[in-house]
Amino acid sequence: MAVVVRRDAGIYAYEASLRRGGFELIAGADEAGRGACAGPLVAGAVILRPGRRGEIRGLADSKLLTAAARERVYAEIVEKALAWAVVSVEADECDRLGMHHADLAGLRRALVRLQPAADFALTDGFSVDGLGTPSLAIWKGDRVAACVAAASVVAKVTRDRIMAGWHEELPDYAFDIHKGYCTPLHQERLEEHGPSSIHRMCFDNVRRTVKVKAI
Repeated sequence: MAVVVRRDAGIYAYEASLRRGGFELIAGADEAGRGACAGPLVAGAVILRPGRRGEIRGLADSKLLTAAARERVYAEIVEKALAWAVVSVEADECDRLGMHHADLAGLRRALVRLQPAADFALTDGFSVDGLGTPSLAIWKGDRVAACVAAASVVAKVTRDRIMAGWHEELPDYAFDIHKGYCTPLHQERLEEHGPSSIHRMCFDNVRRTVKVKAI
């Protein structure tokens, strides 16, 4: 099936085109934390209601929103969405699978948890197999498809809350500020304290900070 969407058609155009093609329950999926070296990768999936009932005021790619705007949009998504789901892929599983496969696993798990189930899925960037439904990967999907943008907000807000919780347990790393991403502050704390239980050893900058204990 060919989906034709004009560049100026707006963020809800993909869902509208798919519904004209006979698909009713269209899910978007996106992740947060793929590039972080600590904490979980979090994947979200959202099915928005059709028409004006499903429109979310201020909806955009989560990276383009302030923290306060994300919280407001998140609250409206979970209130208005027909279905939404969020899953975490913890650091040790990211190490075991590798980040690309952890990303795909998270997106797949989030999509299959939706109730009702989607009959078409839009994913950000990468194709996801094993869904049992038709799907389409969209480059920068979180900027051009409403359901993918909604999933990006759900994933980002959930992950930021998780990292704030980890800051309470591991305050030395300042997870409340950098959220586990590879910033100069994070690297400084890694060099000082070594990796924590939620750091991803598949990242070179983390492995370099492992301290060898003298016997």
